[in-house]
Amino acid sequence: MSTPTPENTQPETQPESGAPLTDDRLQDVESTPHLMTDSADDTERRNGDDRWHAALQGILNGSALVTVLAVVLALVACGILIAITDENVRAAAGYFFARPVDTFRAVGTAVGGSYASLFEGSVINFGATSFQQAIVPLTRSVDYAVPLIAAGLGIALSFRAGLFNIGGQGQILIGAAAAGWVGFSFDGPAFLHIPLTIIAGIVGGAVWAGIVGVLKARTGANEVVLTIMLNYVALYLVSYLLRTPGLLQAPGSTNPISPATKDSALLPSLFGPRYGIDLGFIVAILAVVVVWWLVNKSSLGFRFRTIGENPRAARVAGMSVPTLTIWVLVISGALVGIAGAYQVQGAVTTGFTSGIDAGIGFDAITVALLGRSKPWGVFWAAILFGVLKNGGYAMQAANGIPIDIVGVIQALIVLFIAAPPLVRAIFRIPQPGARKRTGTNKKSSKKAVAA
Repeated sequence: MSTPTPENTQPETQPESGAPLTDDRLQDVESTPHLMTDSADDTERRNGDDRWHAALQGILNGSALVTVLAVVLALVACGILIAITDENVRAAAGYFFARPVDTFRAVGTAVGGSYASLFEGSVINFGATSFQQAIVPLTRSVDYAVPLIAAGLGIALSFRAGLFNIGGQGQILIGAAAAGWVGFSFDGPAFLHIPLTIIAGIVGGAVWAGIVGVLKARTGANEVVLTIMLNYVALYLVSYLLRTPGLLQAPGSTNPISPATKDSALLPSLFGPRYGIDLGFIVAILAVVVVWWLVNKSSLGFRFRTIGENPRAARVAGMSVPTLTIWVLVISGALVGIAGAYQVQGAVTTGFTSGIDAGIGFDAITVALLGRSKPWGVFWAAILFGVLKNGGYAMQAANGIPIDIVGVIQALIVLFIAAPPLVRAIFRIPQPGARKRTGTNKKSSKKAVAA
């Protein structure tokens, strides 16, 4: 038997590629224990670390974090504005280099006092003597948010389908006019009168938005121009109806105002008149659930999302884009019409004027953007705007801060929401999809170069 020579002797361990392992590669394998013998505890610990890393990446790359930080930036920017316009701050700034502490103290008093008043006037009143009194501001904020939830859902649904429904004002006006007419013209038991009034508002908003859908589907007209123009048409139409006896004008009145909504059509309070929350909040929650199911679980919602993301692919798949466009705007207007019905059944029950929309139609656009056009996102965005609106009055009364500062906060929120890269750059959050080179990768790169 011959002794093998060094030339025909093969290494005992070979990689899959067939090349013998060099000293460097043997060191890499030895320094990576999970490639050799990995215990069950090590594997479980590594899997747990991977899950936490994936969760952290999901938070950093998600839109929720950017939304929260956009709100924080808006509050910081408005805090600077409050400090600049405060008389005590300006007076202390005159001798800043002599006593800088006075300036900082004045800034803290102005900004902190204003935001404290906003919080206590809209969320929890810490000076209340009982828990029931303490939560009254929060319930009032929820009451302000109800029409924003319904209208925001309608605008968000159109956004998901790639359509820009800017006609919330007109749809609320027509919905309120229809619901108001049913509310003061008929008598009946509350269990019939209340839903009939709500349905009238839904039909009014759906018809007004459906006009836009038909024109866009049949003629290709731009829905942004159509909805904006129909806002003016609705405003002057409702103004005419309120000035015409026998239509919407209250009998015996010379002012453009409607009769009061009858008691049988009013939304009943859930916890008593002191808290402000009525049946409209339940209707708003039901609307959120229905829209969530429609968008995420139904075939019709899938078609809506398809035409919003890729209309050409929808046509290739056999979907009728014009028909779906009409249905999107009809449903969108119906949801906005709920807000119009709520205005005459829960907000302004003694007779409404042409200002019944109260800016809700345009605030709903902001709510839909802040909520990322998602049903539950719209819900929480509307609650936030209800808090800001309710707290703005308390801030004005306690600190003399103009109520317009709330509008500035809302505008800045939209500004930062529209620029996620700016928010991520300010807080030094990595952009989605960006990879950070680790020390192991750098070491491997150096070894590859050396090889």
